[in-house]
Amino acid sequence: MQPETCLPLHDVDASAQAALIQSGQISATELLEASIAQIEASNAQLNAIVTPMFEQARQQARGKLIPGPFSGVPYAIKDLVDVQGVRRSSGSRLLSSHVSDSDAAIVSQTRAAGLILLGKTNTPEFALNATTEAVLSGPARNPWNRAHSAGGSSGGAAVAVASGMLAFAHACDGGGSIRIPASCCGLFGLKPSRGRMQGSGMGDSGVEHCLSRSVRDSARLFAWNQRHDADAPWPAIRLPVSASQHRLKIAFALNGMAGTAPTEVVGTAVTATARLCAALGHHVETVQLPVNGELFFRHFKWAWSHSAQRAFDMAREMGKDPEQELEAWTNYLAAHARAAAPEAAGLATAYFSRVAQDFAGFFEDYDVLLSPVTSMPAPRLGYFDTGLPGEVLWERLQHYAAYTPMHNIAGTPAMSVPLGMSHEGLPIGSQFAARAGDEQTLFELAFELEQAQAWSHLRPPPPEYKISPAASP
Repeated sequence: MQPETCLPLHDVDASAQAALIQSGQISATELLEASIAQIEASNAQLNAIVTPMFEQARQQARGKLIPGPFSGVPYAIKDLVDVQGVRRSSGSRLLSSHVSDSDAAIVSQTRAAGLILLGKTNTPEFALNATTEAVLSGPARNPWNRAHSAGGSSGGAAVAVASGMLAFAHACDGGGSIRIPASCCGLFGLKPSRGRMQGSGMGDSGVEHCLSRSVRDSARLFAWNQRHDADAPWPAIRLPVSASQHRLKIAFALNGMAGTAPTEVVGTAVTATARLCAALGHHVETVQLPVNGELFFRHFKWAWSHSAQRAFDMAREMGKDPEQELEAWTNYLAAHARAAAPEAAGLATAYFSRVAQDFAGFFEDYDVLLSPVTSMPAPRLGYFDTGLPGEVLWERLQHYAAYTPMHNIAGTPAMSVPLGMSHEGLPIGSQFAARAGDEQTLFELAFELEQAQAWSHLRPPPPEYKISPAASP
């Protein structure tokens, strides 16, 4: 049975899917089979789902559904996260046969929301890249053009949602890994504040949430997963149901942290977003980002490489050769960590604290900061190949991700909103950030932008038109 809108089930957002199940217009089994059919039709081309969980999902859909905001709706978990009895590779050959013995906290919370897990999504090795092209599982291909990156590290999740396999999917973000795939694939993606969500603390730069087509799906899942405990750093937000009438003071920064400009097409798209905000009555003021890019990336590289060093050490503990089991990029970062001076950790921690203080001061003068998400649209697959010389790949990543990781370090919430498109048909997101703990303002603005320039009807072209001739990134 099709919904009243006469749209295919995979074109209906998760909130509408849940309502259809609750009203009896469709069953959870019908909805699940529609998602599985979509995966079976396109996953071989797009490589979004790396570990199917179809039989487990079917058993759950046939049984008594768990009551929750998304009861009976299909969902997928990023392959960095443990699901009991299911492989968790973290995109690495090192863990290609690892099976988790318990559910991660986010998985338990996901099940409690009534969601039905049907698989795990593609990710780069240990989430250490801004594209999803792991040697183990192969590239996740952008549905808008299969020759291009889907972003990273939640690239598989973005492909699954953008291609219609799922209405939304789990994602996490330690340096842009929700916002970058959202921008590449034309989705809505919000990174919560540090410590905001259940299972996260104020010492975590990485946070978990989702990628979605609609703002309301993201907002409803956020409301479910936010912390309500006595030690929560922020009061729980109210579930936004409509755009706010409050007009905002929006700071607009076009250049990246190092002062370099984005490509012309990105600059044009994000400038158009600034004009849209002004036309809606918001005050828009051009500024420079309150971050020293050279200092930032020096310390951020230490933090990033420290994660790679943990993978290197794990390989040794398993009796494996890291040089053989880990990708060249992971080994490069681990070597950088080992070569760091003893005082590097203390210096990075102190600097990151100053970044958070600087952003707190910045948001005393502005409600929202608008910038690009990345310096260019989704590059061609291979542009961030982990077999490249480490310094080459690092330079490319610094230029590309010149807008997202500062918000992980500052702990500020930020979202990618799909408002732009290149002449070649690749989506371009606009990033909005707010003071720590103020997701309410971002959601209300997102609802307003969604009403002003709806994107839900935009879909990738048919598969036969997805690959373009060779071109520069």
